[in-house]
Amino acid sequence: MKKLLIGNEAVARGLYEGGINVVSSYPGTPSTEITEFLSKYDDIHSEWAPNEKVAMEVAFGASLAGARSACAMKHVGLNVAADPLFTLSYTGVTGGIVICVADDPAMHSSQNEQDSRHYAIASKIPMVEPSDSQESYSFSKAAFELSERFDTPVILRMCTRVAHSQSIVDIGERADIPIKEYVKNGAKYIMMPGNAKLRHPVVEKRTEELAKYAENCPFNKIEMGGTDIGIITSGTCYQYVKEVFGDTVSVLKLGMINPLPEKLIKEFASKVTRLIVIEELDSIIETHCRSLGIEAEGKSLFSPIGEYSQETVADVILGKKNETVNINTKIPGRPPMMCAGCPHRGIYYSLAKNKITVLGDIGCYTLGAVPPLSAIDSTLCMGASVSGLHGFNIADGGKHKTACVIGDSTFIHSGVTGLINIAYNATNSTVVILDNSITGMTGHQQNPTTGYNIKGEPASKVSLEDLCHSVGIKRVRVVDPYNIAECDTAIKEETAIDEPSVIISRRPCILLKNVKTHSPVTVDPDKCRGCRKCMSLGCPAISFKNKKAVIDHVLCVGCDVCKQLCSFGAIESEERK
Repeated sequence: MKKLLIGNEAVARGLYEGGINVVSSYPGTPSTEITEFLSKYDDIHSEWAPNEKVAMEVAFGASLAGARSACAMKHVGLNVAADPLFTLSYTGVTGGIVICVADDPAMHSSQNEQDSRHYAIASKIPMVEPSDSQESYSFSKAAFELSERFDTPVILRMCTRVAHSQSIVDIGERADIPIKEYVKNGAKYIMMPGNAKLRHPVVEKRTEELAKYAENCPFNKIEMGGTDIGIITSGTCYQYVKEVFGDTVSVLKLGMINPLPEKLIKEFASKVTRLIVIEELDSIIETHCRSLGIEAEGKSLFSPIGEYSQETVADVILGKKNETVNINTKIPGRPPMMCAGCPHRGIYYSLAKNKITVLGDIGCYTLGAVPPLSAIDSTLCMGASVSGLHGFNIADGGKHKTACVIGDSTFIHSGVTGLINIAYNATNSTVVILDNSITGMTGHQQNPTTGYNIKGEPASKVSLEDLCHSVGIKRVRVVDPYNIAECDTAIKEETAIDEPSVIISRRPCILLKNVKTHSPVTVDPDKCRGCRKCMSLGCPAISFKNKKAVIDHVLCVGCDVCKQLCSFGAIESEERK
């Protein structure tokens, strides 16, 4: 049966048909939908894990018991899971393991654009990369067989364009793969030094066998056309090449990108006059070609930064640019911003008003850095706000009033360990947990603080208050971010004391289905003085016209935060329904 699928749904379908029994993941764009689509199959176990390291270890445990398993994450999530990744290479598998990682060239939703191929090379784990939805389906399905055949986890590398674009997929039926019987094997699975030393040669031998397999594997293929130009490429770049050149050039499409073949590349290079490597981000394939003594053009032509496109390929190689029309219209910029009624806005306003140096974290609340709030001083990685605050306060010696902000899901992911460090090593650090009752930045996934699992069924719920108390924080208080006075008081008091403290800013995300909103507020133009204080919130529902504030009733949810800021009583609540 043929279906139109985005790449991530195609991966999910391929894993399902390939006999997966267990999937554990942490949501991260552009990988999230893989696990969301797998959760729709009730005959397998699917879950959101607290972080990617846990997810990969769950997949390992399921494999150890004989089941086929998978985990999915974005590229920076693979950093978190790197610890088990490298040792998984040594242990190998019982049931097949597929590690799905989605890279994000051009950083559409990420803090860096690292190239995950380096992880495959460094961990000596095979990596395959599809170029469309059909290959996303077939590669993920075949990855289980590859995993068990070579006794290794397999990394399936996606990228934003393949993960979220659609193409036709010819799907089939789920394979009946029995769970293997568990047999205790300490020499293989207990990675103490004595055993690990014996496993390393196994990894090297496996790499040699995989390199031989890469020469004739179904993932790699030569498409001969014109021989003046030969292009070696992979993933989404293959689509750009075919759209620009069709069959007028010869193409070596690499679907298995670690280990890379040698004879196949030499054979292809010998048939063309000019050899060009087209790969986004780093020069992995080009460097491999040069190590084989093959002269190839690559990063001398193409940038190592960002995404490519059909236009990029045509411009760089053919010198052709698409004709464009320049519309001489002044269109105002529209920077990303928090939604109208976002519960984070009030607490950010108070932090900025009180001139607090704020270390930020990863989430939709990172938008608190955008003017006019400009409430954040740094953003590094998941959980870094808490640990970084501790370090800042040690070095700063109290010259600045400080706090950090972190979301509820991110706090569970990797913030709690930083809080343990704050409590244990006793800095007067104030941690603000922005509890919006959901994992907001990736599209409203459940987490251990929400009380529901991936299927929306009731589950155990972590109490943030009890958790903070249990790690040694004595001062824990909850505020309503819609109440500016309450937020002001909490921030002033907690940043003034000489001991660790936690403020939990608690109100559900305004976009959740069951969140109650109120009728919008309105501005009395006769009372409005045009002071623009309400504009300091950065709420998209508030604008200025004829030197007076105007509130868009389509966007306004009646949070009343702006009303609390108006000194002239110009912002009024309509009758509440």
